[in-house]
Amino acid sequence: MVCMLIIKIKAIEEWPTPKNVGKVRSFHGLTSFYRRFVPNFSSITSPLNKLVKKDVKFEWGERQELAFKQLKENLINVLILAFPNFSKTFEIKCYASGVEICGVLLQEGHPIAYFSEKLNGVTLNYNTYYKELYALVGSLQTWEQYLVFKVFVIHSDHESLKYLRGQHKLNNRHGMWIKYLEQFSFVIKYKKAKTNVVANALSRRYSIFSKQEPKSLV
Repeated sequence: MVCMLIIKIKAIEEWPTPKNVGKVRSFHGLTSFYRRFVPNFSSITSPLNKLVKKDVKFEWGERQELAFKQLKENLINVLILAFPNFSKTFEIKCYASGVEICGVLLQEGHPIAYFSEKLNGVTLNYNTYYKELYALVGSLQTWEQYLVFKVFVIHSDHESLKYLRGQHKLNNRHGMWIKYLEQFSFVIKYKKAKTNVVANALSRRYSIFSKQEPKSLV
């Protein structure tokens, strides 16, 4: 179990150094979501906060690099990443962008593991709905051993996923995904994109944790 958790935090460990204000905001948004678990969060993020102020020239120096590394370390530290507790409800936040999918496994707001996958080949041509569904399938495959035996909650910013079980016209790929999902018991809760902070931030990365595509379900 410990080895599996180490693998799943690689998406955070390999987060690239921000090259502009937008990238700083994305990373800061991710870390801010867990600020209540990080001692002295405001002090640590001070060098990054200055970069996103209006009319401030973007200059990445030693203080910014130190803050960036410290925040990454905090995100994957044992004080934040919790071990699974099978007496509590699991939750998943998943998201898809044009070039990647991602997800976070949580319990009571504590992240347990991160997942992300760069899209390539046929997956790049999926429409928005298919990419969102693929993000869900990928997340469930990654954490199947935690989720298959009990009810869990899925948070998504793609509202149509709420109606998965009511769809009748399915192509082969879609049908395989739906059949795979039928082994799970879950509730889908719609979250507007701007509130799905963690999954949004993970999805905006380009250099991401490489995961083998589940070929049998593509």
